Amino acid sequence: MRISLVNPTWTFTQSIYFGCREPHLPIELGACKVLLEAAGHDVLMLDGALDGLSLEELADRVADFRPAMTVVTTAPTYLFWRCAQPELRVPRAFLDALGERGGRTVVVGPHGSVTPETALTKLGCDFVVRGECEEVVAALASGGLERPDRVPALAYRDGLEITVTGGPAAARFADLPALSWPEAWIARHHHHHHRFDRAPDGPGAEVEASRGCPYTCTFCAKIDFRDKYRRRDLTIILEEIDRLIAQGVTYLYFIDEIFLPQKPLLEALVGRAVSFGVQTRIDLWKPDMLDLLGAAGCVSIEAGVESLTEEGRALLDKNCRVSTDDLAERLIHARRSVPFVQANLIKVAGDDPALVAAWRERLQAAGVWANDPVPLYPYPSSPDYRRLWGEPDGRAWERAHAHYLAEFDRFSDIQDERPAPLTELESACCPA
Repeated sequence: MRISLVNPTWTFTQSIYFGCREPHLPIELGACKVLLEAAGHDVLMLDGALDGLSLEELADRVADFRPAMTVVTTAPTYLFWRCAQPELRVPRAFLDALGERGGRTVVVGPHGSVTPETALTKLGCDFVVRGECEEVVAALASGGLERPDRVPALAYRDGLEITVTGGPAAARFADLPALSWPEAWIARHHHHHHRFDRAPDGPGAEVEASRGCPYTCTFCAKIDFRDKYRRRDLTIILEEIDRLIAQGVTYLYFIDEIFLPQKPLLEALVGRAVSFGVQTRIDLWKPDMLDLLGAAGCVSIEAGVESLTEEGRALLDKNCRVSTDDLAERLIHARRSVPFVQANLIKVAGDDPALVAAWRERLQAAGVWANDPVPLYPYPSSPDYRRLWGEPDGRAWERAHAHYLAEFDRFSDIQDERPAPLTELESACCPA
């Protein structure tokens, strides 16, 4: 079967989008591709930014390929499924440009994972995958298009009704084969995600060593995807990393929800000519492992601290077992061998602004960056949303968006324009 996989050309005008707006490798589509090709399918993978194509040009390329099935993602990359843009205007605009030329249309991403009926209606596609998508897409290609009722974690129209076959899906992941990327994409991937110690000295790339997180912080949007923690086979990870290094990559970013201490992986990276960045919890690292992390080539740590009081961290269900002073000491220790260390803070009721300012100053004096606390968006896949409104329904994204805009008058540092209401953002392409 001929199958096209498309990461559309993203724009975020007046969006609340928190994620980085530079191009990143579409890991979810790369995972689909490796499984589809292993099953004998002919796959065309396109990325609007990395291919330098507009939505219309992407649609024409897909049409020229004449696929039986086209898969479109609703978030720029697996890296940002937990903080995706709420609006679906870009994937809808691509699907409108494609029309009937792409075969059966399949949408994957966080939106359909939590509200499948809504995503199906707004996007006008044939199928919506709930949760991690690669194994479900492979099942669709291997007979599932004809018998979708036998494919788990799927939403589709059956006459006038919408059928949901269950989900969300969680892939095995541990044995996911090494991904491969076009040479042209790597050559254009100039961005080194979350790296601030120096200018890029070669191409960057994203990799995935683990998936999911064993913690249940209230603000984290992961209930419906990338939830259960799994670790990928080390041999496979190193094969993928060595392939990237051979393509000229000098910096990797691990997209893992939480990069836990993995001594065998870090020891294997010590001898490889590549730097990398991670996102983690600093309370889970002992000094000797932080030293090994730096020796392995880590140049960027984004560490979730969130609140500076034990009460605040408990309110967020952080399950943090060290004190605020201990957190500061570990961050400062990490900075001795890692050029850039960041402590992420969020707005938590009860946190004293004077305490926050003093703590930030202390860390910054030691070379550690701590951000000005940012407001939280109650994503429908987060416990925070469910505490406020219960299980997500057909208006979940609109409800969360309206709440966020009404609650705050200051947003994150990258939001240099006032975010617009979701209905306004989607008015040109998605039915209300």
